[in-house]
Amino acid sequence: MPEPFDRLLKSTADLDTPFAVVDQPALWANADDLVRRAAGVPIRVASKSVRVRSIIDRTLAREGFAGVMSYSLAESNWLVDNGIDDILLAYPTTSASALKELVADDRKRAAITIMVDSVESLDHIDSLIGADHPAIRVCIDVDASLKIGPVHLGVRRSPVHSADAAGALAKSIESRKGYDLVGVMFYDAQIAGLPDSSAAVRLVKKRSNADLLERRTKVIAAVGEHAKLEIINAGGTGSLEVTGADPAITELTAGSGLFVPTLFDGYDAFEARPAAYFVLSVVRKPEPDIATLFAGGYIASGPTNKNRQPAPTWPEGLKAISTEGAGEVQSPVKGKAARDLNIGDRVVMRYAKAGEMCERFDEIAIVAADGSVERIPTYRGEGKNFG
Repeated sequence: MPEPFDRLLKSTADLDTPFAVVDQPALWANADDLVRRAAGVPIRVASKSVRVRSIIDRTLAREGFAGVMSYSLAESNWLVDNGIDDILLAYPTTSASALKELVADDRKRAAITIMVDSVESLDHIDSLIGADHPAIRVCIDVDASLKIGPVHLGVRRSPVHSADAAGALAKSIESRKGYDLVGVMFYDAQIAGLPDSSAAVRLVKKRSNADLLERRTKVIAAVGEHAKLEIINAGGTGSLEVTGADPAITELTAGSGLFVPTLFDGYDAFEARPAAYFVLSVVRKPEPDIATLFAGGYIASGPTNKNRQPAPTWPEGLKAISTEGAGEVQSPVKGKAARDLNIGDRVVMRYAKAGEMCERFDEIAIVAADGSVERIPTYRGEGKNFG
């Protein structure tokens, strides 16, 4: 059995399946590679792609990382309570309880920057907590997608696309009591989240980057007429070296690159080094070349294509049955390697995305190079569910 599977499986032999496991040497090698690719630009840790507080803390302690990009305001408040003092919330919030907690605490208001993309967002916040609240730090989410005529390439995020729209929103924010505009964010999903699967994809990425280099400059200038910007955030795991080359950027964001799930295979810029897995047990053999695994129906978010299913990784040569896929309580796999599997044997799986895997487990087992194991709680294991 090759490394790391021999070490991972031997070290966790006493754990009941299903369980999540992280290969510590691969995790920190990935962290070092992210820093190398960022070439001196600080990296925010995307918490949604980790969802294990101790790994977030340990990553932030490493050179090249600074701050967290959170996905929930309730999560942001909780992270501040646990010692993190620089948080950029990546998405707008409508949580009255979390907003009330934010404005009631000077420490949280100093640490957390919330995301907005419209005057309506501000109106809604004021309707929840009243207009006479202390100043909240805000960042404008700028749509970084590529638009070619009616074609939209990228994710559907902010309605703010042009420099004029960004400038108008910035003016509205700065003229409004209770808000302090400190940043702009550009998430280039069509570059950062798209594997280099063809010449056409590479062309789209190249064209999109050229568009963003020009448009970001105009947006930053337009917003800068109304606010002194501390944060100009952009990029993701798949675009660090491309986006970070823009001298206007003050910081990058990455998270998936720590775990490297299957959706991050196939990039030209870096070699996939998987660090996170989950392990299932064979519970029956309906046919000599089919092994049925207990649990495993952990389908990643997004369009429900084959690439959102978990992938059997060890033993090699296994694949899901197309008519069943990964199931709620059983996941049959087939292939030549299945003939050698017996009831009780273990199969190592990879998840399609990164932090989502941790919503399925209360803890993960981190296995060091010497085989020692540390079991640490996920967000779920700490009793937290932020959506």
